[in-house]
Amino acid sequence: MKHKKKGKKLNRSTHQRKALYRSLISSLILKEQIKTTESKAKAIKRLVDKLISKAKDGSLHIRRQILAFLPNNKAVNKLVDEVAPRFKDRVSGFTKFTKLQRRKGDNALIVRVELTEKKKEELKSKGIKAKEDKK
Repeated sequence: MKHKKKGKKLNRSTHQRKALYRSLISSLILKEQIKTTESKAKAIKRLVDKLISKAKDGSLHIRRQILAFLPNNKAVNKLVDEVAPRFKDRVSGFTKFTKLQRRKGDNALIVRVELTEKKKEELKSKGIKAKEDKK
């Protein structure tokens, strides 16, 4: 029975699973979109939401807590300085899934995971007007 069991194991040991989560999350933060299987995307969604909502505070203590989970200085700095301020008005729903295709070898569903709020420069290049900051 699966009572009180959280998360997915993904056929990996604990250390391999944690390393996979860390690499996927740091890639998502640095590149702002990644392609992966649906089960891996669902597994990291919860963790990404927690990290972004924690990073909104932006204090040194929070930076160190995030760095303990995600040992990549560039990713932590980008998360706290650039990504989290974009989501200051949003409570949840920081990531978005787009189903792409099925993988040829094992028929696994491939999805694109991306952050919902885009950079203003990226929106301007596509010709979309971004919401102005109210101060």
